[in-house]
Amino acid sequence: MNNTKPILKDFPSEFTTDRLLIRMPLPGDGPAVHDSIIQSLPELKPWMIFAQHDQTVEDVEANIRESHAEFLQRKDLRLLVFLKETGEFVASSGLHRIDWAIPKFEIGYWVDSRYAGKGYITEAVNGITKFAFEQLHANRVEIRCDSMNVKSRAVAERAGYTLEGILKKSELGVNGELLDACVFAKISI
Repeated sequence: MNNTKPILKDFPSEFTTDRLLIRMPLPGDGPAVHDSIIQSLPELKPWMIFAQHDQTVEDVEANIRESHAEFLQRKDLRLLVFLKETGEFVASSGLHRIDWAIPKFEIGYWVDSRYAGKGYITEAVNGITKFAFEQLHANRVEIRCDSMNVKSRAVAERAGYTLEGILKKSELGVNGELLDACVFAKISI
């Protein structure tokens, strides 16, 4: 594996956990993702910048196609989460803020409200973490979230991440206000 040119890194574009298929976004995924965003807006708006603006199916499809290209270029590894048994879209996640020199990644996630509370995000985070360490040879994987986002913090804790600290007034929130960010991490052994 060539460590100096991330675009040449070869790794699977999909993998599974007990209940989930996790894969890179593909052209045509936009309608399912858009439907999930619309169904989940009340839960997404307090935390997600993308949920602050109306988006059409075409807007989301364009974003999916951009994410597909970025995945192939190894710039950002967005991952979509589906139920293995039915193929239903349940969540968007991925490995972001990549530093291939270390290598380190940050897991981000949101779940379709209709599938919340069933452990899918924790299962996805565990699967993505395993993928990062085993396939991408990560030395560090982080989860960062607003300190007020209790549900996101709980996912990190259930997935066995360690809270390394809270960075005071370090991120911009959805309304442009400064917020305190929790930094959770796992490191390679």
